[in-house]
Amino acid sequence: MVTSSVPTSGPSAGSKHRHLPAVDKVLAWPAVAALCSEHGRALVLSAVREELALQRAAAAVFNQATLQSAICQRVASLLQPSLRRVFNLTGTVLHTNLGRAPLPPEALRAINDTASGACNLEFDLTTGGRGDRDDHIEPWLQRLTGAPAATVVNNNAAALMLVLATLAKRREVIVSRGELVEIGGAFRLPDIMAAAGCRLREVGTTNRTRVADVAQAINAKTALVLKVHTSNYRIEGFTESPDERALATLCQERGLPFVVDLGSGAINDLARYGLPHEPTPTEALAAGADLVTFSGDKLLGGPQAGIVVGRTDLIARLKKNPFKRALRCDKLSLAALAAVLPLHGDPDRLAQRLPALRWLTRPVGDIAAQAQRLMPCVAAWLGVIGQVETLTTQSQIGSGALPVNRLASVALRLTPATAERKSGRALQALAARLRALPTPVIGRIFEGAVVLDLRCLENPQDEADFIAQLRASRVLSPA
Repeated sequence: MVTSSVPTSGPSAGSKHRHLPAVDKVLAWPAVAALCSEHGRALVLSAVREELALQRAAAAVFNQATLQSAICQRVASLLQPSLRRVFNLTGTVLHTNLGRAPLPPEALRAINDTASGACNLEFDLTTGGRGDRDDHIEPWLQRLTGAPAATVVNNNAAALMLVLATLAKRREVIVSRGELVEIGGAFRLPDIMAAAGCRLREVGTTNRTRVADVAQAINAKTALVLKVHTSNYRIEGFTESPDERALATLCQERGLPFVVDLGSGAINDLARYGLPHEPTPTEALAAGADLVTFSGDKLLGGPQAGIVVGRTDLIARLKKNPFKRALRCDKLSLAALAAVLPLHGDPDRLAQRLPALRWLTRPVGDIAAQAQRLMPCVAAWLGVIGQVETLTTQSQIGSGALPVNRLASVALRLTPATAERKSGRALQALAARLRALPTPVIGRIFEGAVVLDLRCLENPQDEADFIAQLRASRVLSPA
């Protein structure tokens, strides 16, 4: 056991780890005691025990300043949220791993107002009776898509599963072989169908499916026909896909629901903003679809949600399924979605008001000018360990939307200055330094450099924060 006379640095006689202080003595150190006052004794006690165990296992030489600093860092690490803001400079605008679409100020205010107290989540303020969660979003979905009814769950895969489990349990669902998609995280449409309790009936071939193939496959076990928008890949060349109107007519003749899964969720025609056209729910319903499913957090620019619009009787059946409660959205998601939907009612100003659409439509000239502004600051941050230059590049929309379309952009190309500058180790080290910044910077490694695509650094405050943290960081030394 150590006493106050033990030196605070350097090796001491005997076994090194025996000179580590007792837990109670560490807790009495002024800096550690201050941590207890601020964060509670239980948390700090746990951190002290963990750090002492670590140093004992490493046979560390006792140094009070070093140990005290390590404990403070451990407490700070424990209190650091694992979900953090980052700068998305990957070049993928709607990046699934980085949270997809940013929310507009209207949605943030709605979340704050709803989260800070009680709200009328399932309470009808007019009658004083029980309300329905869908009442907060259904009127705007009806207005925007022309659908007679709508419901919402927590993501589009859940929306599709709810439809299949409700309308096709223990029966067959006809899908073109070329539409059996796999979405992020290795989730595949056949697996979703199996989990929903229905049976897949593939028709056609990978590249060519005709209405006649669907008609021939319909039998007494058929529950519905499903058409999936292949938003995350494209088959080109010798191809053919059934026309939605023809499929809708066939389903009406055979008395079957026709369901269209759009996935990415564009409500307004993106072509009006200079982007490639993406199918909309309104178009699918006009073509005769009975139900249409799509996402809320991709091209719609809202929170994670799965939206179903279509026939009133079918939507009513979905709402009665016990799965609906298991998959329902919470009040924060509904508040955000209810705030985002009205923005789509003003398509002329949508590109200015919806952050995701601003990023997608950002002029390349603006990005190029920003690259020139940022180069000196990035060069100073790099110091002697690397160099920076501008790079003409292409961004992608991401999250399975318009997979082959690219957006002209400009990036900063950071190249390590070491002899092994193209080595994976040097590039990974540079990328790690960027991720270690207070607001982590996420780029991509491409052709011997770390590339920072600036398309999504559109907000002036984001640019200011980006510059400030680089200036606050000490100049890096060679690795």
